Amino acid sequence: MIISNRAERMINFIQTLKIPEGMHQGLPFRLREFQKKKYYDVYAPVWKSSCWNGECIGEKCQEKGKQTCIRVVRKAIYSVAKKNGKTPEIAGINLGHLIGPEAKRNEQLYSAAFERDQAAITYRYMVQMILMDEELSDLLIIRETKKEIFCPGNGSVFRALSSEVKGKHGLGPALLTMDELAQFGADRTFYDTLQQGRGAHLEPLLWIISTQAADDIAVLSEEIDTALKAQIPGPDFDPTVKIFFYNTPKDADPFDPESWKASNPAAFCEDPFLNIADLEEAARTARNMPSAEANFRNLRLNQRIDSEAHWISPIIWEANSAPPILDNPLERDWWGGLDLSQKNDLTSFLITAQDPETGHYDIHPFFWAAEEGLREKARRDKAPYVVWRDKGFLETTPGKTIDYAWVAQKIADTREDFNLVAILFDRYRIDELKKELENIGVDCFIEPDDWKPDSKLSIPPGLRLIAHGQGEKSMDPAIEKTEDLLLKEKIRHGMHPVLTWCVSNARTKKGPTGLRKFDKIKSTGRIDGAVTLVMAINGAVLHADIEDSGVGLEVWSVG
Repeated sequence: MIISNRAERMINFIQTLKIPEGMHQGLPFRLREFQKKKYYDVYAPVWKSSCWNGECIGEKCQEKGKQTCIRVVRKAIYSVAKKNGKTPEIAGINLGHLIGPEAKRNEQLYSAAFERDQAAITYRYMVQMILMDEELSDLLIIRETKKEIFCPGNGSVFRALSSEVKGKHGLGPALLTMDELAQFGADRTFYDTLQQGRGAHLEPLLWIISTQAADDIAVLSEEIDTALKAQIPGPDFDPTVKIFFYNTPKDADPFDPESWKASNPAAFCEDPFLNIADLEEAARTARNMPSAEANFRNLRLNQRIDSEAHWISPIIWEANSAPPILDNPLERDWWGGLDLSQKNDLTSFLITAQDPETGHYDIHPFFWAAEEGLREKARRDKAPYVVWRDKGFLETTPGKTIDYAWVAQKIADTREDFNLVAILFDRYRIDELKKELENIGVDCFIEPDDWKPDSKLSIPPGLRLIAHGQGEKSMDPAIEKTEDLLLKEKIRHGMHPVLTWCVSNARTKKGPTGLRKFDKIKSTGRIDGAVTLVMAINGAVLHADIEDSGVGLEVWSVG
């Protein structure tokens, strides 16, 4: 294995491109030293046996009528924290293979991402670079509807792909750049399908450019772990794989700027292009909100860490500990959250309404558990259920399981005392509760999942029950709304002990698309109160937003 000057030609080409956006918009793309290292390590090493007469003489090797100077590296992984310039480099690499020094005849080049919008970012960046370069504009054809860029001079084509695209079998990429592979989670289907077609090429190259995934089972995590082993001399050593891994060690202080250097080279290199103030702001938020700390560690320190931290810090929760104001409850719109859970566990019902004068959201929760076996459940859950029952914070129902008739009666009583607009519920066992409500004369109706009536007149009388999904798509905005109110100290919960316990137990989990939901597996105890809190807040905040905008309630729904 020897070194050629292919790397320098690639570096020089990329530096002829112009930056289309950001603080250096319109300036030539100047690679910093930490960026150049990747190109030297990936494009410079060639197999000595592939050179003319066993000796590399640079460009002249390729003038002897055969493919020579064959590149050694076939897979390169670049993992760095967010906002360190990954997208411009992906765009430059693809253009370098499409029309630059690495271009060959009739090749297929693909940049792949999990979602269509993410895939379009690289394509758009490439298009902007082309339009800013008169020569490239004359030599390349942009096909907007297909997200393709075609080079008539050599017959090669670039295309942006996402996992939603059908018909990926049969593709034969000479260059494949996987953009933010972390978003694919543990699903290898799309990734493996694209890789299968690379074998038909003499010098296939896979670039994986991504911030770290949250857990060990993700495809990206497996690739990083394998690549790190491949760099060490020994049985796993593989010269065809290179990894450029910038991350802050987990045992480092995440709030010390010195710790940020390891994962954010763009902020600490010569002529930095990542504003240190941006990192400082993210760190301040993370210090106050543990769930934000997990996100900060993952995205800004490039650590493999999920959101196992407490969802809400005790400091933030206590800052919202003022007792709820329940005066004039019939004059305010109250929204409920309901989590029935299993019949031998904790059931939670919670209502909230906004104070029109101060903007605070008052919280009024109710909890149930089965009376029989309560002490055993207290030992199992490490919670003082008996004390809470005796002090009136937890209601028990006779028998081994929760009797939903008690829950139905509490809801009926609440409707007498509060102007209960609707209850958002987890779909589990809702039909059983609906029967109990009807048995005591409470007319109720469950809104269909696609509920969107044409007018208020289409809403039938009675108690409205609205399904609230528990997946990332529905829970992420609900969690975010609640966090925002807590950070602004706009919630009054009175430190209800059962609710406080549930919130302290709650953990969030980030899915492949970056959205979050509560993770019951990693949570340390019951979280039913936290679930009902965010559902009720979601309904109340959306309702308040719609009322402020003057839009009718009939157009509001929860996914």
